Amino acid sequence: MARALALGLGEPALFSDGGSGRAGVLAAELGGEAVAANELIVERAEVVVLAHKPAQLAQVAPALAGARTVLSLLGGVTVAEIEAAIPGATVTRAMPNTAVALRKGVTCVCGAAGLDELLARVGIVVRLPERLMDAATAVSGVAPAYVALIAEAWVDAAVGQGIPAAQAAQLVGASLTGAAALLEARGMDTLGVRREVTSPGGMTARGLRALERAGLRSAFSDAAAAVAQR
Repeated sequence: MARALALGLGEPALFSDGGSGRAGVLAAELGGEAVAANELIVERAEVVVLAHKPAQLAQVAPALAGARTVLSLLGGVTVAEIEAAIPGATVTRAMPNTAVALRKGVTCVCGAAGLDELLARVGIVVRLPERLMDAATAVSGVAPAYVALIAEAWVDAAVGQGIPAAQAAQLVGASLTGAAALLEARGMDTLGVRREVTSPGGMTARGLRALERAGLRSAFSDAAAAVAQR
């Protein structure tokens, strides 16, 4: 996620890691500098971004003493927990998805509002009460993976009907893009869009019934519950 966010922002950044070498790779790829100690990031950066594993907060926090503005990407870690670990910091908690790399992301935020404008540069920003952040992760945070899985299954189904894989991928990719644009233009009127395509007793109606019988809605409900569970 650190790479996706840095790529979307498009500005040189300071990177550090726990010895994996990833910071140097990111600096070379995206522009900026790998630093040897987190203390140097606190001294030189306007915003400190936490993108390590949530369980590492207690280990990382002492070196971040004195940080003024903190953006946390740590799943399941509350604003209060970060404020306690880094006293005096102004904390924004954010749950972006990897589409921020293309400035097409969705970022759910809570906490301090000072970074909303920065995050809006990489996509849509949605403010939520913190109690809903885990649920939001189960909706938008996972979206690129879910859509990739749906597209993969869709392409496989097309291939199963005899369409060559390359053309199947082209059909599915363009269809997903167009359908998403149509829904956005119609204000997410999902029922209206479906009715425009679905003739009574027609092919689309048969396909929709097959998806319902296969448990599409319950599958998404189960997946949301599984992701939101801490």
